[in-house]
Amino acid sequence: MNDILKGLREAARLVASFDADLVEITARSLEVSLGATVVASAIGLPFGAWLAVNRFKMRRIVIALLNALMGLPPVVVGLIVYVLFSRAGPLGVFGLLFTPTVMVIAQVIIITPIIASISHQAIRELWADYHDLLISLNATRLQRIKALLWDGRRALLTASLAGFGRAIGEVGAIIIVGGNIDHATRVLTTAITLETGKGDFALALALGFVLIALAITVNLTLHMLTRTERESRW
Repeated sequence: MNDILKGLREAARLVASFDADLVEITARSLEVSLGATVVASAIGLPFGAWLAVNRFKMRRIVIALLNALMGLPPVVVGLIVYVLFSRAGPLGVFGLLFTPTVMVIAQVIIITPIIASISHQAIRELWADYHDLLISLNATRLQRIKALLWDGRRALLTASLAGFGRAIGEVGAIIIVGGNIDHATRVLTTAITLETGKGDFALALALGFVLIALAITVNLTLHMLTRTERESRW
């Protein structure tokens, strides 16, 4: 019990004093996860809107596949990306393995289906409301998508934040492709795993506190945005 209390006190001290290692790891986590969220949003949001507006033969299969990919095992993604970017892989020539860039790529693969699926559901509801108006204005498909993306921007921001929340807590894929290298690819989740294995519970707890704070911030933001979106519809 004393060891636990000592660890908690030391963790609180590290957080309060802005420990250099803690700040560095947190900054890299935000850099990787925010970068992945931006790229995944740039892909997922327009695709979700396009899927809501267009009707084609394989549409239901594509939607079902998209929903299935939301549960894509991160370790499998990490393994596939590792094989692709390893020296013997087809993309090994770029030398990206064990870099933050390949960590971003792995997270993009994981969270893009999540963002696309949530945006599809949000835009589908808007499309039902705006369908007749946009058709009567002879809006092109691109104009329809732009209008829906703009009007549903709060819901779409929620989709992006959901993707960020998933990315910031990811450990399986990025520990495979990043290697958890100190001062290079170590992020919050991989550092927690390492420090716990080493028995350095103070730093592990401090990292955990930061990760929990980020998760709570994301969830509170999601809650406020969802509430604002609902109130604006009334």
